[in-house]
Amino acid sequence: MKPRLYCFPESGNAYKAALTMQLAGYDYDPVFVDFFGGGTRAPAFLALNPMGEVPLLVEGTRHLSQSGAIQVHVAERTRRFLGDTPEDRDEVLRWLFWDNHKMSAQAGSLRFLMNFAPADRRPAEVIGWMTGRLRLALKTLNAHLETRDWIVGTGPTLADFACCSYLYYPEPFTFARPDWPAIDRWLTRIAALPGWRPPYDLIPGPRFAPAAP
Repeated sequence: MKPRLYCFPESGNAYKAALTMQLAGYDYDPVFVDFFGGGTRAPAFLALNPMGEVPLLVEGTRHLSQSGAIQVHVAERTRRFLGDTPEDRDEVLRWLFWDNHKMSAQAGSLRFLMNFAPADRRPAEVIGWMTGRLRLALKTLNAHLETRDWIVGTGPTLADFACCSYLYYPEPFTFARPDWPAIDRWLTRIAALPGWRPPYDLIPGPRFAPAAP
């Protein structure tokens, strides 16, 4: 049986894992999880992943959750996208952890609040604070990319596939590509990689309609 990636289209973290697998040529079957219908809290899913989150990679008897862990697993199996040197690998991991804490944590939560949360559960103070936090992360990433094509080394790595994930989604969450020229060029560069697909094309499953503002 092929590895199975439990995911849903709106999840930027699932997109990180799926994009890594897609570009690495790692054959797998996607399994849709109805997150908005409570699927990640269903007993059957919790039996697979007690953390109650996607993505989840089930490969044989192994159940591997957290997008960064899945990315590293795929990279080690395929020997791709970890950089060319031990120093590159350290940098890739550094950026994976940075993204998880500084970028995706803000972008994912902000995008959820601004698009999928009910209108009466969108606290302006929280949205304003998270907008500022995301802007700081984008400033760091844009400055890093002003003098280089890729985040680490001379080619694409897991760091690129992690940091880019939420930035391809169409829903508004205060990020606009023209505001960040180096990031814009980098996103165009990633999208030109053979096999690249945007989130809603890569991850199957019904789309959840954004809530009215």
